[in-house]
Amino acid sequence: MKPIWIVDDDQSIRFVLEKALLREHLPTRSFSNSRDVLAALNTSADDEGPQILVSDIRMPGGSGLELLEKVKAKHPGLPVIIMTAFSDLDSAVSAFQGGAFEYLPKPFDLPKAVELIRRAVEESQREEVAEERMSEAPEMLGQAPAMQDVFRAIGRLSQSNVTVMITGESGSGKELVARALHKHSPRANGPFVAINTAAIPKDLLESELFGHERGAFTGAQTMRRGRFEQADGGTLFLDEIGDMPFELQTRLLRVLSDGHFYRVGGHSAVKTNVRVIAATHQDLEQRVKEGGFREDLFHRLNVIRLRLPALRERKEDISVLTRHFLQQSAQQLGVEPKRISDAALAWLEGFNFPGNVRQLENICHWLTVMAPAQMVEAKDLPPEVGARPPESASESAAAPVRTGLPGVADAVPPLASHLAAPVAGFTPVLVGGLAGWESELEAEAITLLSAGKADVWDVLTHRFESRLILAALANTKGRRIEAAQKLGIGRNTITRKIQELGLE
Repeated sequence: MKPIWIVDDDQSIRFVLEKALLREHLPTRSFSNSRDVLAALNTSADDEGPQILVSDIRMPGGSGLELLEKVKAKHPGLPVIIMTAFSDLDSAVSAFQGGAFEYLPKPFDLPKAVELIRRAVEESQREEVAEERMSEAPEMLGQAPAMQDVFRAIGRLSQSNVTVMITGESGSGKELVARALHKHSPRANGPFVAINTAAIPKDLLESELFGHERGAFTGAQTMRRGRFEQADGGTLFLDEIGDMPFELQTRLLRVLSDGHFYRVGGHSAVKTNVRVIAATHQDLEQRVKEGGFREDLFHRLNVIRLRLPALRERKEDISVLTRHFLQQSAQQLGVEPKRISDAALAWLEGFNFPGNVRQLENICHWLTVMAPAQMVEAKDLPPEVGARPPESASESAAAPVRTGLPGVADAVPPLASHLAAPVAGFTPVLVGGLAGWESELEAEAITLLSAGKADVWDVLTHRFESRLILAALANTKGRRIEAAQKLGIGRNTITRKIQELGLE
């Protein structure tokens, strides 16, 4: 990782921050004035420059605000944290539009300072990954006629600034289409800013979109630019627009009409030049009829509508997408790419993919981590896709179910045999004419109980929790905290369960 550059004429401040960051395994480089920083920036290669710049505001030979302005002119993507005494806060806020990432008031609490710097590092790394993916990875893959129609539409809209509404199911790649529209538009050199309106709490969404003034509400210690200001000169992607609160729709309509808005707590209109691309998986016409979405806003957004097909409508693309995602996952994890057999591909092509392309990407990441061999066979596919069907009835009767989970008995008779020949007095419940997983669970419990097992609860709970946690980790690419949030449990709980279930 590139170092964090610290700029302060006070040697004690530099020393304290250096030691604190080194304890967190964050490399540093220190300067006593802004002149040396600018000279180092001019002579450093791209991979030798700073990851983050932390600068004092008052220094001899040039202030931190002047340094901020010069740095942002040459390195607009570099996060800059300004250190300032409380008495300097007003002057620092006036430079917020100059691009400061955040402010660190002096005297500062050291753990909070380190936390802020780490947050800036993570944000910087996310931006680097996003830029790398946009520049190096294929924007979109697809040979299916439905996708070719999408590509043609992107080509026709490439020189236009018109507002676009992208519709399609969740996980179908609406943000990729929005990024492609931006990349091939006259605004390609401007920022691309994306926000999922459904993922932000209602009381915070207004501030996220329009920003806020200092003191606008409790905790608003500095002025903050919203996404509309951040996207000035570029493109703003509003994902899941159908979930936007009704009262905010009026403010959005005003911005789309004349490009003016007010920050939360502000009294001066802010002008922005932004192309808006919206997306939704909902039927907005129905939302309008139900009174949940403004009709005038719908017509303002629905200038050009672009429908993205579900993955089940373009199954001929599953093969190329699978190989692409397996390569991508291997690069991310630093391992040899998995190969996939024709039988496994055929099984994937027969799956409906309710989660669309995102689900296929998650499955490929799961296979990269969990598949036992370099060649992925149908039997290696995750539980959500379904087990490979047996080749014959005799195999079905004889083959044990392999859980692949440590500490769980593997030689359990197959569930299908229990459903075909149930225990006396037990009739499995059929869901839609077919046995669902609940009925299979019932059948499994009956078998274990009939065999005299005394720990049926522990065995089945172990299997259930293991599969649930593994599926969540595959979905979040191994990020435990995010997996816990999606499962609705605490991060301490998921850590304890992983240890108890032997999933480390």
